[in-house]
Formats: sequence, structure tokens, C-alpha cells
Amino acid sequence: MAWELPGHQRRRWRSLDCQDLACWAAGTSFTERPLGALITGRAEEPGSLARADSSMLTMVSSARDTCRNPDYRKDYLEHITSIGPRTTGSPENEIVTVRYLLEQIKLIEVQSNSLHRISVDVQRPTGSFSIDFLGGFTSYYDNITNVVVKLEPRDGAQHAVLANCHFDSVANSPGASDDAVSCSVMLEVLRVLSTSSEALHHAVIFLFNGAEENVLQASHGFITQHPWASLIRAFINLEAAGVGGKELVFQTGPENPWLVQAYVSAAKHPFASVVAQEVFQSGIIPSDTDFRIYRDFGNIPGIDLAFIENGYIYHTKYDTADRILTDSIQRAGDNILAVLKYLATSDMLPSSSKYRHGNMVFFDVLGLFVIAYPSRVGSIINYMVVMAVVLYLGKKFLQPKRQTENYPKDFLCALGITLISWFTSLVTVLILAVFVSLIGQSLSWYNHFYVSVCLYGMAAVAKIILIHSLAKKFYYVNASDQYLGEVFFDTSLFVHCVSLVALTSRGLCSAFISAVWVAFPLLTKLCVHKDLKQHGAQGKFIAFYLLGMFIPYLYALYLIWAVFEMFTPILGRSGSEIPPDVVLASILAGCTMILSSYFINFIYLAKSTKKTMLTLTAVCMVTFFLVCSGAFFPYSSHPASPKPKRVFLQHMTRTFHDLDGNVIKRDSGIWINGFDYTGMSHITPHVPEINDTIRAHCEEDAPLCGFPWYLPVHFLIRKNWYLPAPEVSPGDPAHFRLVSKEQTPWDSVKLTFEATGPSHMSFYVRTHKGSTLSQWSLGNGTPVTSKGGDYFVFYSHGLQASAWQFWIEVQVLEERPEGMVTVAIAAHYLSGKDKKSSQLDALKEKFPDWTFPSAWVCTYKLFVF
Repeated sequence: MAWELPGHQRRRWRSLDCQDLACWAAGTSFTERPLGALITGRAEEPGSLARADSSMLTMVSSARDTCRNPDYRKDYLEHITSIGPRTTGSPENEIVTVRYLLEQIKLIEVQSNSLHRISVDVQRPTGSFSIDFLGGFTSYYDNITNVVVKLEPRDGAQHAVLANCHFDSVANSPGASDDAVSCSVMLEVLRVLSTSSEALHHAVIFLFNGAEENVLQASHGFITQHPWASLIRAFINLEAAGVGGKELVFQTGPENPWLVQAYVSAAKHPFASVVAQEVFQSGIIPSDTDFRIYRDFGNIPGIDLAFIENGYIYHTKYDTADRILTDSIQRAGDNILAVLKYLATSDMLPSSSKYRHGNMVFFDVLGLFVIAYPSRVGSIINYMVVMAVVLYLGKKFLQPKRQTENYPKDFLCALGITLISWFTSLVTVLILAVFVSLIGQSLSWYNHFYVSVCLYGMAAVAKIILIHSLAKKFYYVNASDQYLGEVFFDTSLFVHCVSLVALTSRGLCSAFISAVWVAFPLLTKLCVHKDLKQHGAQGKFIAFYLLGMFIPYLYALYLIWAVFEMFTPILGRSGSEIPPDVVLASILAGCTMILSSYFINFIYLAKSTKKTMLTLTAVCMVTFFLVCSGAFFPYSSHPASPKPKRVFLQHMTRTFHDLDGNVIKRDSGIWINGFDYTGMSHITPHVPEINDTIRAHCEEDAPLCGFPWYLPVHFLIRKNWYLPAPEVSPGDPAHFRLVSKEQTPWDSVKLTFEATGPSHMSFYVRTHKGSTLSQWSLGNGTPVTSKGGDYFVFYSHGLQASAWQFWIEVQVLEERPEGMVTVAIAAHYLSGKDKKSSQLDALKEKFPDWTFPSAWVCTYKLFVF
């Protein structure tokens, strides 16, 4: 059945009553209550919804008719985003969005075919876990929200496939792409599957989780505590790293190649790459998804998809429904519906563990279809290609020497010259990048990507051509151009072959790229007849050569486009410690080396490269001077394509206590963090009070420098500013106290604490010299350190929660006068009236429109024990 976009004429047909709101506030679970009871608060028989009155049936009929009306295609998405930011613990997230989801699910159930049965549960889990993301930390959650829907055959099912999205958002974004659009897609997929006349073999569980932005808490609560979790054999996770475009399959497995085959067989608009999987799992990208939770805590295989285009406005106020094209939603829906139907009728799903062997090489071909095969088959293919190169080059090395030609010597010299040209090319662009960074013109290409190509790309190409031109002129004086061209072709072939061996031996599925860059050029070389290389047939030779190179170059450009589409926006939010120009220049230099490798031989075939060299140098130099003069401003507030600078503003009051509980320091101010390398240099002219005279200083004796970090990203952002401001006084102040201090039989000290406060808090621990943190009541009981050696705990709760009580156990090896441990707690007010202050509002007003300041109020209290 074709996937269709939603278009219900009436968004709400019955409001939830006070009984339901009271249940939500109290954290009551509605485990498998009939949906009518969830909406109306009345207990209903399981089949009562089939006996709906005529007015309801008329409404459903109307809803069916309007589903085909283009004016209503983004109804789900527009309604969810119209609620505004949906942070965990806020009424917008815990009540308004949940209510809307339940009402839409109610409408879907009324439309459903009698072949299917729909069950709904609103789960409110509490739990804790540790994760090695961002250097490692521990997470604790209480009474957060999951809306879970199970679609199954009328007679029930023993196995299920899970579809996961999250309806919460970051604090200052409507979260259209991340992740309201995925929840909209899931609602419509649920409607289509439930109205289908085709029976499902297995259940499909739709999880609308309400705390993903809290570092994956809701998915953990579901997979470790929900009774339906035991039915799940595979999952599909819908995420976003950008706004719209194609949804990329960037993680699969672990292992379970049958899942990749399911996507290959079912997806109508495939876009998948094992390269993206290996890059993401390497940790280069500072991000994570619910995929990790299902994999690590549920031991379940799955598929991870994300929108990747236009990441410049990801997690900003610009992430609105109108920026996501209808075609993007339709394409995502087509794919998700097809893959879920395939899995829900698959014979492999019940015994998926039997097929858990080996990884898969997979990649799409220009979005038309996907090629996939087991990695062990890929290894065999790769080594066969390597053997072909060994035979080809071996034959040349063993051929008799000619009077003017010594192939082994010339090959080794050509290899040396090629490597030197690549090395000097890389050094040249890095020198340019470092210089541009030092003079304060970093990110000049952020709003004008062509600037990076003209500056770093042109410099890299010019340097490569220069080195080979000099070699041709001064070293290869008497050698024929045709012979040199062949030698340098063989050199490039050898380098790619070495790369193929290295990647394959490390077990990387991405080695298929090197295989393509070896196999197709080698076949081209073998197929081009020697007669075509004679003096009179160079035109034909070049034409056949380019034709043979078409496939590897076309795929390489396709892959490079995806790399820059994803990485360029990330460099604008990667912190103050990583020079983005150095990173981008290195990537561009690497791309230049790869793309130029099989065209080096044309330098030796060409009569002169002077004009090319002069053109490339001129473009590079002009761009360089324009960049140095500040002609290219990094940011933009253009309505059609904004590229804002991200800034975090935290109006905070800090209180430091000594070992006796006395206040030794108390200050207040607005703590300012820029999330890119330029710091505040572009903002100071607009907001003069933010300058280097108010740079924040690290409190050396306090964990994480004594600042209220929301997440442990202190190692990524070391440049902070602290603007003095009046004290904050939230209406719901945080309280923290020591409940008890006990000496254990094993000579450690157990400290029990209690904390109450807003929905988001951070807890920090630093042990003193002579003491160690041996265990605690969080996670699995083993304390996990963050980068730098301190301990970080991320806490959140739903609409209401009881006091957070926990304990830590400190092993004292040597008693010292300064105590054994320092702890601190920060309370973050991310929603409601406590989020704002007049000073924050006044400061935000001064920021230029090309910035995106995220602002909230927080308090910080430090204690020594």
C-alpha cells in the first residue's frame, strides 16, 4: 500500500479530562489500558471502540478523505512543532504533546482494520545507567514519559519489530527535524499499517519517547523496564543530524546482515553507506542516538536513519516545519513503511539471533539502489583485486631493462615524488589554515563553502602540479612523456592498492572504496589497446581513459558531497579547541590527493602546465587576501538559508562552602560559551561588555572548574566569559543536603545525599588526594569518570518526581585536613517562568540577528566533606 501523508480535518475530537492529567502528574502508568480510557478517563471493554457512535464514524470518514488533500499533508508535524520547545519535565512535553499523540492514536485505532489490534501504554520509567559518550558520565532519570503503541494481529504475536522516535526537543528549538518529523512519519505509518487488509505476522511497536535529548534516557527506560521490550527482535531508529533532505542509513547491526538485506529489499528510496557507519562509530562526530541504547542495553540489532542536510540550523529556533519539504517526509515515509512491513512479515525476525554473524558492506548507488554483501565476501574480493595488481606490476618489474628505461628505479622514484607532492600539498594547506585561524578569520567558508575550495582546494592542486612539473623538468629530462605517464599511473594504482590492503586487514568495510579505485582503473588500463596510445591516437586514448574512470570518480564525488554536507555544519558547533579550518583543509587536501591520483600522469603527457598553475595560484591568492581582509563573514541570518553562530548564556548564582559548611564564596553572573572556534570575537563589536577582560577563570579546586556544565563538554570548550550580574532567585529553588554519613565495615565512608529541584540538574564529584570513589547507587554501581578525572551525573525528571536520594562511597587511604571529597550540584531551569531573567533578556536583545543564543537560569552549590 502506498504511504500517504496525514491530513485530518479535526485535530482534536475529545479533550482529556482532569482524571488523566492527575494520573500523568502522579506518574501513573496506563499499562495496556484501552485507548478510550486513556483519552476519556473511562474504563472500556477491549472491543468497545468498534462500537463508536455515528458522529465519530462520520469524523473518521472525513479524516480519511482529507488524507489525500495536500493542504493537510504536514498536519502532524505542524501541530507538534506549534507546541513550541518540548523539554523533558515541561508541561509542553509531558502533557500537551502526550495528549495530542494519544488523540491521534485514538483516531487511528477507530479507523483500523479488524485484522489488527492496537494497545497503548503511557510509561513513566525511573532508572540510571552509565555511558562512555562525551568522555563518560552517568545518567539518572525519574518519571519521564514514553508513549508506546503495539500494533499486532488480532490473535496476538510473540515477536515484534520496534520503530523509535522522540517527541521532546532541546530547550530553545521547536524540533521539527529533531525529531517531530519522525514522530509524524510514525503516526502515519501506524495509520497505514492499521488500516491495511494485509495481516501482519509479527507485532510492530511504535515508541514515541519523551526524553532522548536528555542523553537517551527514555529509550533506556523502555528497553530495560517495559514488558513489551522482551518481544522485540529488531528495531528502526529515526533521528536527525540536519533538517530535511534524504534520510541516511548510517548505522546497522551489530552484525545481523539480514537487517541490511531487509532494507535493500524493501526501501523504495535507498540512501545508505557503511562509510557513514564506520565514521560515526569511530567517535569523530560528537553525537549519539538511541541506537546505542538498544544495542548495548537491549542486545537488539537495528537500523539507524537520520536526516543529514542543512545541519546549520539543527537544534536552533530555525528548525521549523516549513523548512522540511513534503518530498522529504514522503520519501522517509515510503522507506519506513516498506521496511517495517517487510520485517513484520519476515520469517527471519523470530529467530534473528541465528543470523547474527558477520558485518555487511553496503552502499547506495546515487540513491537508485543499494549494493550489499557480507564483509567476508568483501575481503575475498579485495584480496583478489590486490592479487591482480601484484600480477600486473610484477610483470612490469620482471621485464628486461631497456637502454633508456629502468622501470623498477623509475617506479620507486615516481612513488617518492607522488608522496612528496601529497605531503607538501597537505603542509601548504595546513600552513594557510593555521595562519587564517591565528589572525581571527576562521570559519570564513562557513557561509560560503566555495571559499574553502578556492583557498585550500586550489592550493592543494597547485602544489601537486608544481612538484610534478619540477620533477618533469629537472629529473625526467630524457624520458618519454608516454612512458612517464604510464609509470605514474602505476604508482597511483600501487598507492590505492596499499590503502586497500591496510583497510581490509583492519576489518573495515569501507575498504570497498579503495577496491573500486583499484579495480576500475586497472580494467581501464588493461582494456585500452596499446595502439590507442600511439602518437596519432592520443585523443581516443584520453576518451577511453576518462570513460573507464567515470564510475570511481562519480561515486567519489557523490560520497564527498555527503561528507561535506554532514561535516561542514558540525565544524560550526565543535567547540573552541578544535581549529575548524585545519580540519576542513585536511579533508580537502585528502580529497584532492584521491581525485588527482589518476590524473597525475596527464601532467607528464601535457606540453606545459604554466597556465594551469598561474590560474590556480591566482584564484588561491585572491581568495587568501579576501579572507585575511574579512571579506567573507562566517554567519548569516538570511531567512532562506540561515547559518547562525551558537552561544550559550547561563545566568547563574554560585555558592561555595568549606569543610565546616560555611560560605566562603558567592558570586553571580552570566556565564557565556561560544560553541565554535571564533569565540566572542565577532560578537564583541555588538556587545562591548563581552570582551577578554571578563574571561572566566577556572576554580582549580572545584570539579569541572566550578562551572555549571549542562553536559561534560568542558574539554571541548575552554574559552568562557563571565559577565557579572545580580543574583538569580528561581521560584522553585534547588535543595541539596547530606542525609547521613556512615563508616562501613570495609573502612570506607558512605555519604547519602538528597536533592530536589527543577527537571534538569547536574551533579559533580571530585575526590581529594588520598581518597577514591569506590562505588555509588547510580548506574551499575561502578563510578565512571569524565575526561579530566572528575565524575559527572546528568539528572532529569518528568512533570513531578519525588526527592532524588542517592549515596556515594569514598575509600579514604590517607586522611587529609582539606577533607576527602568535593561535590557540587547545578540546577538548570530550562522551561517555565524560572528559565528567564531580565538581565538575560536584556543581554540577548543586544546580540546580532546572525547569532542563536540559548539562555537559561541556573544555580550552583559546592560542598566539601
